[in-house]
Amino acid sequence: MPAPATAVDRRSFLRVALTVTASAVAGAGLAACSTPTPQPTSTAPSTQPTETGSTVARNNVLLAYFSRAGENYYYGGRRNLEVGNTQVAAEMISGLIDCDVYRIEAADPYSDVYEDTVARNVAEQDADARPAIAAPLPPVEQYDTVLLGSPIWNVRAPMIMSTFVEGLDLAGKTVLPFVTYAVSRLGNAPRDYAQLLPNSTLGDGLAVQGEEAGDAQADVEQWLRAAGLLPS
Repeated sequence: MPAPATAVDRRSFLRVALTVTASAVAGAGLAACSTPTPQPTSTAPSTQPTETGSTVARNNVLLAYFSRAGENYYYGGRRNLEVGNTQVAAEMISGLIDCDVYRIEAADPYSDVYEDTVARNVAEQDADARPAIAAPLPPVEQYDTVLLGSPIWNVRAPMIMSTFVEGLDLAGKTVLPFVTYAVSRLGNAPRDYAQLLPNSTLGDGLAVQGEEAGDAQADVEQWLRAAGLLPS
């Protein structure tokens, strides 16, 4: 990505207030956040998330993602997204497999303005910050596999992803990262997650170019099959 950038829904987990998403700034989108419904639930696969207050989960896969809409990087320029790139990828994944979805929302929402989010992200990276998450974190005891989705900003996952994984006990679980990006692909996300999750099994990640997120289903399916989450 040209300039450094800063900045669960599910068909089953919860629909968080603002429909926001990520695009690419050094990676894929940034997110203006809303007040999320804290508790997850699961349903049959669907491409549209549904809001529910139930805490009962029937799946052993959790998909957790952070996404930002608003002004985003787009092929060297800018465009405004109503749905961020990472959310597009997350909804595609949740439409293919049976999983619970938790959307990560910042307690202090990221700006809709690209350059403002870039500056905030750089400051958070420099400070090794842990931005607060708006809603309570989900229970994870019932899950064997956790899919972690985010944009790549300034070659790394946003620092709020560190807040999320450090707030949970993911020991013994398989963690699979997926990202949307502009130029950095997975960036340093695998390295950072390996350091943050020494007692988890870190699987191969998926990198989707932010501008092409809507056309990434073949790559998403291949990744899910390789992970054993989608039948061949």
